[in-house]
Amino acid sequence: PMAANTVAGTLSGWQAALELATELGGEMRRERLLEAAIHHGEKGFPATGNQSRTTYAKLNELNGLPGYEKSFLLEGIPPGEGALFRQPRLAVTLRRLAADGFDSFYRGDLAEDIAADLARAGSPVSGYDLARHRALRVSPLSVKLSTGMVWNMPPPTQGLASLMILGLYDRMAVSEPGSFDHIHRLVECVKQAFLVRNAHVQDPDVMDVDPGYFLTDRDLDARAVRVDPETALSWPVPAQDGDTIWMGAIDAAGNAVSFIQSIYWEFGSGIVLEDTGILWQNRGSSFSLKDGDVNRLAPGRRPFHTLNPAMAELADGCILSYGTMGGEGQPQTQGLVYTRHVNYRQPIQHALSEPRFLLGRTWGDTGTNLKLESRFESDLVSRLNAAGHDTQLIEPFSDLMGHAGAVSLRPDGVMEGGSDPRADGKAAGV
Repeated sequence: PMAANTVAGTLSGWQAALELATELGGEMRRERLLEAAIHHGEKGFPATGNQSRTTYAKLNELNGLPGYEKSFLLEGIPPGEGALFRQPRLAVTLRRLAADGFDSFYRGDLAEDIAADLARAGSPVSGYDLARHRALRVSPLSVKLSTGMVWNMPPPTQGLASLMILGLYDRMAVSEPGSFDHIHRLVECVKQAFLVRNAHVQDPDVMDVDPGYFLTDRDLDARAVRVDPETALSWPVPAQDGDTIWMGAIDAAGNAVSFIQSIYWEFGSGIVLEDTGILWQNRGSSFSLKDGDVNRLAPGRRPFHTLNPAMAELADGCILSYGTMGGEGQPQTQGLVYTRHVNYRQPIQHALSEPRFLLGRTWGDTGTNLKLESRFESDLVSRLNAAGHDTQLIEPFSDLMGHAGAVSLRPDGVMEGGSDPRADGKAAGV
């Protein structure tokens, strides 16, 4: 229960997004936006392969936690792929939100029910904590590249790392996608960015340095020369976990969204609130209990977040919205997808489908090696090993590599989108 130790912020984010969309001319009402989710909660939907696999994988760990079996098992066992899966209690909660507004999650009758559920589950989050919460509109971080301008989220997210990776790689003269130079130097750019992230990124209210400084030409130039073109930097640095979803959209007027939300681990805290059917997140696990740690737990403090949706306005006038789930892998996958699509002109779907790497640990693993999907050429793997990378080959389309997506709008009005073959998502025009 102590894993459910921070307020859930997504609903206030929905409200802020709805207000902004209305300001931009959006006409959809809250009730319409929640209609499909309510329907699927009440009537059910086919369980996906990913849902079935993940529920089986975590069954022994989570079975017995409050509300878990009632919400996620069918007659005591995980749903098979294609099985009809319902969430009736959650559908009722969504109906209440449609009627009373997203703010009712934090203030009002629904908030009181949530607070009572949390208290029964043993969570330290109270009604007072819920009532204090407000979403903030913040200015994004940005980095100017030779290929365009890219934006991402400021701390406490790791958006800084994603932008630094692109800023550093932009200083590398690499012409061939998928080559040793491409993969090796991108991995080394990841390391340089993560060193900064791990040392500085925390609740912005207590940061003692401007994150924008690390995106200046002066700082990026200085760090880029630390990337050895032939030799891997030793990498004993611990990693962050994560599990998330990303969505993006662009309309004909050029309004674009890059959206990400997360309960962090596959089933968040594992706590399902009895009356409302809400599965509570465990983003607070990013806090540390170690003295002197940059993300030490403290009252009122916001935890480090892996979430970092990205957007770009390219030099050719194209608007690109992109992102991924995958915790520690998010900045790495963003770097691969961006460079493949933008630097090397690969179609979005091709850029998403190509093999990926992950530097750092995976679920239940404390290693910090370089994991490579087995579709990489064997000669490339050999060169990476010779350069000092501690590589490990994994399955060819691995969930560990994140579930990415991207959509773009060209100046001539042509739209392009793609969805990760590792995921259950899709790209669609409406």
